[in-house]
Amino acid sequence: MATSNVHEPPSKEYDEPITVVEKGWKNIHLTQYQGHWMSPQYIPAVMAFREHFESHSDDIILTTQPKSGTTWLKALTFTVTNRNLHDFDNHPLLKTNPHDLVPFLDIELYANGHIPDLTNLPSPRLFASHLPYNLLPTSMIKSDCRIIYLCRNPKDTFVSMWKFNNKFQPEDAPIPIQEAFELFYKGITPGGPFWEHVLGHWKASFERPERVLFIKYEELKEDPTFHLRRLAEFLGCPFSLEEERRGIIEKIQRLCSFENLTSLDVNKSGNTRIGIKTENYFRHGVVGDWVNHLTAEMIERLDQLTLQKFGCFDLVFKE
Repeated sequence: MATSNVHEPPSKEYDEPITVVEKGWKNIHLTQYQGHWMSPQYIPAVMAFREHFESHSDDIILTTQPKSGTTWLKALTFTVTNRNLHDFDNHPLLKTNPHDLVPFLDIELYANGHIPDLTNLPSPRLFASHLPYNLLPTSMIKSDCRIIYLCRNPKDTFVSMWKFNNKFQPEDAPIPIQEAFELFYKGITPGGPFWEHVLGHWKASFERPERVLFIKYEELKEDPTFHLRRLAEFLGCPFSLEEERRGIIEKIQRLCSFENLTSLDVNKSGNTRIGIKTENYFRHGVVGDWVNHLTAEMIERLDQLTLQKFGCFDLVFKE
């Protein structure tokens, strides 16, 4: 994909006070930008993305917080969208990690503030982002593009994030769970606070239901058939009766399942384009693993904070 090395001068947004977190996430220091936390190295990319991305009406944008099922959502959406282009016996997912099939805009295509040339990509263009809704480009919000948001119970999100970050630490010096918990509780996570990130997309899904689809990880795990139909209808490519008869939905589920993806060689070794080991994107893929890691005090504090943040919005998670 062609990119240019043109850099835009920093905007006034970049001059706001910045706080650097030196503890907890250790090698992932975060700064607060426009009310949300992110790695300082990504701020030029975010700024370039917000200013220069030109949305197409048929774009498909997948938005998540880290460790909320992003890999699964990429696999499912890519397969649903391109189901008429690839057969299941020779599918791109069998040889390519989902993250290399659906690139991140904010941390990959616009990395270091480069302005990529996205004009020649085939339609519909399929991208991903970890940005909160209020930081997405204006062109994206004002266009007719479709935004799909997947979120996860905060307790499982935290545990998965903590486990993921420890994969980048020396084995004899992992991030203590209590330190990581305090940061998560305070909202200091990539793209966080967690609750504001979720609420931004939750509200948008009511304001623009034809353009913003809100999915909960736990419900997707519980009834993938229902949500695959819902996803296809939202994308304007519903499953036909003939596809249903041929078992296409079930084939997509099997292809994109945790068990299948983790069994593939491409997800056992090697790195994605952004330099992360493919195996690091997979852990358990289950609901409720938090019971094996959180103390009673942690559970109570997170539950109380979640009720405080989400209670009046009728937003609850299955556990």
